[in-house]
Amino acid sequence: MKILGIETSCDETAAAVVLDGREIVSNVVVSQIDIFAEYGGVIPEVAARSHLEVVLPVINKALSDAGCSWDEIDAIAVTHAPGLLGSLLIGTLTARTLAILHNKPLYAVHHLKSHVYANWVSSEKSSTLEPGHPPVFTGDALCRGQLDHGEHALESEDFSGNLPTFPLLALVVSGGHTQILYMSGHNQFEIVGTTVDDAVGECFDKVAKILGLPYPGGPSIAKAAEKGDANKYRFPHPKIKGLDFSFSGLKTAVLRTVQKEVNVPISCPSFQLKELLSEKQVCDFAASFQKTAVDILVEKINLALQKYPDVRSVVVAGGVSANKELRKALPEAFFPAPFLSGDNGAMVGAAAYYEIKSGVKPTEPYSLNIYPRISIES
Repeated sequence: MKILGIETSCDETAAAVVLDGREIVSNVVVSQIDIFAEYGGVIPEVAARSHLEVVLPVINKALSDAGCSWDEIDAIAVTHAPGLLGSLLIGTLTARTLAILHNKPLYAVHHLKSHVYANWVSSEKSSTLEPGHPPVFTGDALCRGQLDHGEHALESEDFSGNLPTFPLLALVVSGGHTQILYMSGHNQFEIVGTTVDDAVGECFDKVAKILGLPYPGGPSIAKAAEKGDANKYRFPHPKIKGLDFSFSGLKTAVLRTVQKEVNVPISCPSFQLKELLSEKQVCDFAASFQKTAVDILVEKINLALQKYPDVRSVVVAGGVSANKELRKALPEAFFPAPFLSGDNGAMVGAAAYYEIKSGVKPTEPYSLNIYPRISIES
């Protein structure tokens, strides 16, 4: 089954043709990062106009790269929630029109669901956890516990051990979301942990701005951290009970520590601090912050593994899943290929394929709506 996936939830215009939810036949992404690097963040109205300019050329390029005619496309999938209102409108209106014109079934896909299913398109790990003996992940990339690769390893319903196995935990980490999901099977999502304030990706962006590093913050902090001392500064871990997250306090802790380091009062505006920091200080702050953020994520996954001892796999999804230190800290988890960590059409097509496998019916094109904010459980 060939599915055309369309993604326009934020600042990437993307389309891809995916075969049977696994094989990428084509994958085209036009990013607006260069536009928004100048502003230090995404401007919704500008993002929507940029999508409008390129969405049809991107789709046509995806079909051309795949060598596919419309007759060979079995379904169209599009992100309809959550995201920026204007950006979502461009993608969904385009998908609706194409579905009507070419008489194709249309599937409206939740953005976070797509990120999770990027792990089915391309995974870098092929590990299965033994029930009752989950590994313990540490920030030092050590793994303790047993892994079952033998005759008792549970196989996927469609593929063998090179795919995540249910039940599983999904750690979704991006600029807008930080959640832990429990999945008992395909298309079955239960939120067991979420952020009570900032998302981890948002925290990366805000700390990068404090340090004078370019947008987006995740890659720029990771690059600066390579030259820094991760143990130079100690930042507190939030005391949030259960599996929920909080990152606003970490952001404030970095701000106050920077202000103290350069000997200015807390009333000093954050945008003035970069002029007072040396390159070495910037790198040390970046490395120390990154280590703390990763450690917080790992701590919560460890707690989740203790709470759900039946879990066989852990998958990581979302833009922050590209972070190398996070990948090192969770050595037995599944990660998408780095080029699939960010927004792309391939993950949308994969998610739609597994919706179809789960018996989800197509969406009526004339009644398709968008939801800028909606839970994956809805």
